[in-house]
Amino acid sequence: MSNETNILIINSSVRQTRSITRELTALFLETFSSHQATRVIHRDVGLEPPSFINEAWISAAFTSEDQRTPEQKAILKESDQLIDEIARSDIIVLGVPMYNYSMPAPLKAWFDLIARVGQTFSFDLARGDYPIEAILKNKKLLVLSSRGEFGFEEGASRSRLNGLDPALRACAHYLGAAPENMTSVIAEYEEFKDERWLASVERARENTARAARQLAMQIG
Repeated sequence: MSNETNILIINSSVRQTRSITRELTALFLETFSSHQATRVIHRDVGLEPPSFINEAWISAAFTSEDQRTPEQKAILKESDQLIDEIARSDIIVLGVPMYNYSMPAPLKAWFDLIARVGQTFSFDLARGDYPIEAILKNKKLLVLSSRGEFGFEEGASRSRLNGLDPALRACAHYLGAAPENMTSVIAEYEEFKDERWLASVERARENTARAARQLAMQIG
């Protein structure tokens, strides 16, 4: 169907059960799909981690396509598939728990594989001190996150420990998402398991459903 919205769901929690972020990504998809026809790509980097890049990968990525050996093309096959999933998507939904104040290692590996010169960004020294420019455009990015502690927003008590949100904002251009097209929903206090956690999770559910409805209205 030509009017379908293409959604890429990335789950990065290593938990298969009791995962708040998995619950939120499922809630988003259920809510959005009730308003818009969808075509969904599921990518579970938490349970099926992608490869780590290495020297051979870097050499292949920086070799021009017409000069790559069959071995180099094989090395980049996984990266090609992941980038194709992003390119085909209108909305990208990241389910991201905060692990040790940053993103899960499998998600970082995923970002490393999709940050490709000539594929997701261009590099032009003629542009001065800011030679990197995004190639993909006009993607909507929704980050659904859970944190064991609290107070990581800018200016709050633990903001200096927040290595997750700045990293996601820094990498959003690889996904074709401008800052104004990035939305975050956060659940906190998970390690405390008290009334603050229950209230935060409930707010995250409400905000996730609201974000789904708003995106459906924008696209519809």
